[in-house]
Amino acid sequence: MNTERDSETTFEEDSQPNDEVVPYSDDETEDELEDQGPAVEPVQNRVNKEAEERRETFRKECTWQVKANDRSFHEQPHFMNTRLFCIKESKYASNAIKTYKYNAFTFLPMNLFEQFKRAANFYFLVLLILQAIPQITTLAWYTTLVPLLMVLGITAIKDLVDDVARHKMDKEINNRTCEVIKDGRFKVAKWKDIQVGDVIRLKKNDFIPADILLLSSSEPNSLCYVETAELDGETNLKFKMALEATHQHLQRENSLATFDGFIECEEPNNRLDKFTGTLFWRNTSFPLDADKILLRGCVIRNTDFCHGLVIFAGADTKIMKNSGKTRFKRTKIDYLMNYMVYTIFVLLSLISAGLAIGHAYWEAQVGNYSWYLYDGEDSTPSYRGFLNFWGYIIVLNTMVPISLYVSVEVIRLGQSYFINWDLQMYYPEKDTPAKARTTTLNEQLGQIHYIFSDKTGTLTQNIMTFKKCCINGQIYGDHRDASQHSHNKIEEVDFSWNIYADGKLAFYDHYLIEQIQSGKEPEVRQFFFLLAVCHTVMVERLDGQLSYQAASPDEGALVNAARNFGFAFLARTQNTITISEMGIERTYNVLAILDFNSDRKRMSIIVRTPEGSIRLYCKGADTVIYERLHRMNPTKQETQDALDVFASETLRTLCLCYKEIEEKEFEEWNKKFMAASVASSNRDEALDKVYEEIEKDLILLGATAIEDKLQDGVPETISKLAKADIKIWVLTGDKKETAENIGFACELLTEDTTICYGEDINALLNTRVENQNRSGVYAKFVPPVHEPFFPPGGNRALIITGSWLNEILLEKKTKTSKILKLKFPRTEEERRFRTQSKRRLEAKKEQRQKNFVDLACECSAVICCRVTPKQKAMVVDLVKRYKKAITLAIGDGANDVNMIKTAHIGVGISGQEGMQAVMSSDYSFAQFRYLQRLLLVHGRWSYIRMCKFLRYFFYKNFAFTLVHFWYSFFNGYSAQTAYEDWFITLYNVLYSSLPVLLMGLLDQDVSDKLSLRFPGLYTVGQRDLLFNYKRFFVSLLHGVLTSMILFFIPLGAYLQTVGQDGEAPSDYQSFAVTIASALVITVNFQIGLDTSYWTFVNAFSIFGSIALYFGIMFDFHSAGIHVLFPSAFQFTGTASNALRQPYIWLTIILTVAVCLLPVVAIRFLSMTIWPSESDKIQKHRKRLKAEEQWKRRPNVFRRGASSRRSAYAFSHQRGYADLISTGRNIRKKRAPLDAIIADGNAEYRRTAES
Repeated sequence: MNTERDSETTFEEDSQPNDEVVPYSDDETEDELEDQGPAVEPVQNRVNKEAEERRETFRKECTWQVKANDRSFHEQPHFMNTRLFCIKESKYASNAIKTYKYNAFTFLPMNLFEQFKRAANFYFLVLLILQAIPQITTLAWYTTLVPLLMVLGITAIKDLVDDVARHKMDKEINNRTCEVIKDGRFKVAKWKDIQVGDVIRLKKNDFIPADILLLSSSEPNSLCYVETAELDGETNLKFKMALEATHQHLQRENSLATFDGFIECEEPNNRLDKFTGTLFWRNTSFPLDADKILLRGCVIRNTDFCHGLVIFAGADTKIMKNSGKTRFKRTKIDYLMNYMVYTIFVLLSLISAGLAIGHAYWEAQVGNYSWYLYDGEDSTPSYRGFLNFWGYIIVLNTMVPISLYVSVEVIRLGQSYFINWDLQMYYPEKDTPAKARTTTLNEQLGQIHYIFSDKTGTLTQNIMTFKKCCINGQIYGDHRDASQHSHNKIEEVDFSWNIYADGKLAFYDHYLIEQIQSGKEPEVRQFFFLLAVCHTVMVERLDGQLSYQAASPDEGALVNAARNFGFAFLARTQNTITISEMGIERTYNVLAILDFNSDRKRMSIIVRTPEGSIRLYCKGADTVIYERLHRMNPTKQETQDALDVFASETLRTLCLCYKEIEEKEFEEWNKKFMAASVASSNRDEALDKVYEEIEKDLILLGATAIEDKLQDGVPETISKLAKADIKIWVLTGDKKETAENIGFACELLTEDTTICYGEDINALLNTRVENQNRSGVYAKFVPPVHEPFFPPGGNRALIITGSWLNEILLEKKTKTSKILKLKFPRTEEERRFRTQSKRRLEAKKEQRQKNFVDLACECSAVICCRVTPKQKAMVVDLVKRYKKAITLAIGDGANDVNMIKTAHIGVGISGQEGMQAVMSSDYSFAQFRYLQRLLLVHGRWSYIRMCKFLRYFFYKNFAFTLVHFWYSFFNGYSAQTAYEDWFITLYNVLYSSLPVLLMGLLDQDVSDKLSLRFPGLYTVGQRDLLFNYKRFFVSLLHGVLTSMILFFIPLGAYLQTVGQDGEAPSDYQSFAVTIASALVITVNFQIGLDTSYWTFVNAFSIFGSIALYFGIMFDFHSAGIHVLFPSAFQFTGTASNALRQPYIWLTIILTVAVCLLPVVAIRFLSMTIWPSESDKIQKHRKRLKAEEQWKRRPNVFRRGASSRRSAYAFSHQRGYADLISTGRNIRKKRAPLDAIIADGNAEYRRTAES
């Protein structure tokens, strides 16, 4: 039993999942997993690990080798992989990106091959070959060739246009330029020519062309600031820093040209936050990590230039590895349509077989004994029946509509252009229109069940704005004048009195300005001084203006707010900070920076004032600050009430506090701080412990309230999509508190929502698994019954972190996989036991995942936070797999690409800084709010149009083709056609194609405004009500009945009749003309009955198609064309002779009336007795014409009832404190004033110490 226990050991022995951290990376190795924390391991695991370490001291994970400035090194034979028999290719990818499918030589063969993979196209190719056999066919070859060539040609042109666009995009990216060392000098080269091992130079605002090792830069200590919007949608800057050795020796061009470093590192993978490698140079090895790597897609900011060594290029870069596998997406209707075509194939084969048997029987009974039918062939009846089987396959081939696929493509293309041309989805601020990047998924937009959305940059603008604050128990930020009177008149505060104000802050409380300027309450000035001094923001002057760079947008917003209110952060050195306090510049000594991390949820700074006193200033989440306050804080309750108010307004809050520190107390603490700073092990834990000692007995100043600005219209969009029965899941890498706060801001969560967290879900799932295991014995005899996880009623939401997601879905990697590598099964029994154990684990995992999806889908909203790109895709895939639901994913960064590609439909937010998501998406637009129009208008219309089109298309083809079936009973089952050959050729191409195409492009049951006003109309697509097998067989039955009427009424009319001229018009050719005329009029009038939205174009197409039919028919039946082509046009004079008889016209009118009147009656009854929702809205559309304005749900604020859900405004990782305290970001050459201040401070410290 120990073996089983070992093999199933996971992280269950570890501590509970950490809500604050993003779980392990997608390709994380076992070693990295084990190094993540000091978790207690089982004895067996530890013993095996020690044994392995002794046996293999050096793991061969770093197998990727890079030699600087040596392209020939990477072309050695052992770096070559064999592709396509003898063709060899380097394992190092080129930097050229290729997304196109064809080139000039491969387009024709590859495109034809792809098209003939479609069953219908291949079927018609086989038909064409059969029609070339004279013994079989009764139809001319051109009846199949002409439509087939049209289908292949139109589809090929569409594919060519799409691929040319891909070529242009690839060319634009591949032809970007940067500087590369060639022949000892930097030369301009295109991105596509860059190779692994090249040394390149990048300048400010350049995109990074490949994954490179930072060697040096223009900044102190070779720091380099990068913007990662292309990766994660975040615009705040991250910093990277080169090795000290490369920083010192690789600044000049000649030294970079002679650089011969050798790198061994991990193979290309998709881990954005991890890198492991070693640089060997000058007989020394230097460890490399992710902080020294610049990733492709990022942008160089605030750095004049930098140099780097290309490690991964092109398809090997992390951004490309993270983009996931490109999936060929097809709609639900596509699959259904294919199954229906297969059904028609079966019906066609059965009908042909039945008629062939009938012909064999007829030949045996009648044909062989009728001398006038002898054709010179002495074939047996069975052989004639066999030939007739193929003859009927050809005659009845129009049951499988050849033009169906090309008509569908034309409709989809038109609908895509309507999306592109929609001005209501155009974003003028960034000149960004909506874009349908694919033409094959439009109707699926009308069937969405689940939307998976990113947060940062998708729901939010990632712009933080200072909205309100509470100082000394008093809330500021409402509309008030200087005398503290509230008023409705919106008048912005004028900051012109402040020379450092940036003019971008919109604030309306004039009383706060009065308080700051008067100085009556010192706490007010102290509050903004704290904001100006307690941070890790970097500052630089650009054109005389201050420019701040913060580790998080929240911190940047607070420092900017302090600047506008008169306390401007001007400069900092390694141990000083300069502030302008109401126009007076003062410099403070920075004695210590106690940086933020996700466990502390706060940061502090200890400064010495020019007067010599020492103060600690602290800001952090209310939950941690309140635990560290002095007991005698008079405004504690008032501030707590203000926090509750801010929380109800979904603002992000921080509490601000300070304390005076005695000189002796600081000196004692500083000794402990310095000792912890140089600790060789567990340094972070030691520092946190020391920080705790000083951060106590704090005096509360107040709280800030920042708005994480949502994009315009987000709450309205989510509200309407919810009414359309679409569930929205938010998948984000952000903190839990932040994600929850945004959930309330966009009204995904409300005050009456019951929120379930990871631990709650884990308990529920464990209970369900126990119940399932207990009842497993009876599972074979009792059918499974789905029991809900929650009692009925109530509004529930699920908020779960990435760590809990791995715990719940059993995705945590086992620590014992190494044991399995070491302990090989020795006997067959052990091998069988291992296999069974593995199967049990897989079954357990699958059941757990299914239970989780069932539970999550019972919630009205789901928010997954701190999740990796792979986890986002996994969640989408789970819902697709277990719910069989249509999914849509929307995001704006490279971390959303995998999710976008996994979902049935991917939407990219364009117009932002990052375009990677857009390039991988199916649809793109600039704002989240356009999603409601894309789905509720374009998606619903596309679905309705496509369903109507398909139902009608099948109907008109059955009505047309099955006339041959009824005719066969009167012609000895001889595969004789009931129409003229040219009518058969042109029926689907000219006589009945335009009206149905226009209906598929233009029809709408209700207007776009009413579609948005009544989102409930959307549910018909989700429930597949308009096109399914039931609807298909109704269309089939309708076509069968129409074909019977079309054949038997003219047949009855022609029996024993005499025309006006005394001659009988009952010849075969006149009969064919009568049926064809009745058919064209019937099917074109039928589309008129199916049309909901009439325009001049629709009416013209219907009557024009009928007129076109008669015009072409009279031309084809003329004597002139018969003289030119006597074998091809044999119905000479038939139309003019037959249609001059009133009796024939009465027959046509009667046939059309009998076909259409029952349809009119049924439609009238259904709309009167069983009207659909759209029928009701159509009936009252004039009364409903006025657009109803959406109103935001009012906040229900209950004092004390809220469990502080205000997100604390900090970044996800540490700030720039380490850079500041070590001075690594400070330039050596400083301005004279800074030097004077620094010297003065140093002199002051020496005096104080003496």
